[in-house]
Amino acid sequence: MQTLTQLILTGLQIGALYVIFSLGLNLIFGVMKIVNFAHGQFFTLTALLIAVLYPYFAGHGFSHVMAFCLAISAGILASLVLGYLLYQFGFRFFQRDLAGSFILSVGFVLFIEGLLLHYFGGAVKSVPYFVEGSVSILNVNVTYQRLILIFVALVFTALLYWVLGHTKTGKAMRAVSIDHEAAMIQGIPYKKIALTGFLIATFLGALAGAVMAPLAMVSPTVGADYLVKGFIAVILGGLGSVPGAIIGSLFIGFIESFGGFYFDPSFANIAIFVLVMIALMVRPNGLMGNG
Repeated sequence: MQTLTQLILTGLQIGALYVIFSLGLNLIFGVMKIVNFAHGQFFTLTALLIAVLYPYFAGHGFSHVMAFCLAISAGILASLVLGYLLYQFGFRFFQRDLAGSFILSVGFVLFIEGLLLHYFGGAVKSVPYFVEGSVSILNVNVTYQRLILIFVALVFTALLYWVLGHTKTGKAMRAVSIDHEAAMIQGIPYKKIALTGFLIATFLGALAGAVMAPLAMVSPTVGADYLVKGFIAVILGGLGSVPGAIIGSLFIGFIESFGGFYFDPSFANIAIFVLVMIALMVRPNGLMGNG
């Protein structure tokens, strides 16, 4: 029973990270109908800046919490600036163009990854826990850091649901995702909504990097693995479907947790691909259909 509880909690923690990551991917696809492979660079840039800036601020007399908050704020802000630049100088010219946006985003990935390797180096970096210690849940010790990750995923998923369902901007995003031409006829400023959706998605990618940084080794290529799993979650759940992204992310989290424990991590990855292929053969548009 203790092992089962441990595996469930681990699956929730892994799935929570993919939820934050895949919600951003889904939002971009829903609003702009593009596939953004550069989404992982927001994740990577934020994690790298936290790994570099935290010791800098801590070494200049700031408290642990303040140094962390400053590093996280700087990392997310830098990613938002990067996202704005990528949109203005690239993606806004390829909206609703799957092939063009695919080629563009792959080019951005190679370009940004080269810059990150040049300025941050290839060595892995570590980030200390934001909160030390653990708590016992059903006789299983869970670190506060992992609980923070799950809490952040719950809060921002609920917040995104509220924004999409109860705000003027969120309703405009939903209208654009259904039929952007009809939305424009109704007076919805499509370009403004597309930029807003892209920046919210960028923030979610950066947030995922911030909560992951203390839990894994950080390197200029760390976003690549999460990007692949995030896309699998989105495709499994259904492109453009927010509930689908959540279900797909939790599915991958539990497969990684149980498969990694009973077999090994490589088997878990193979199992994910096999199960996803089977699921898509039964439901080609994903478990929840296209949103």
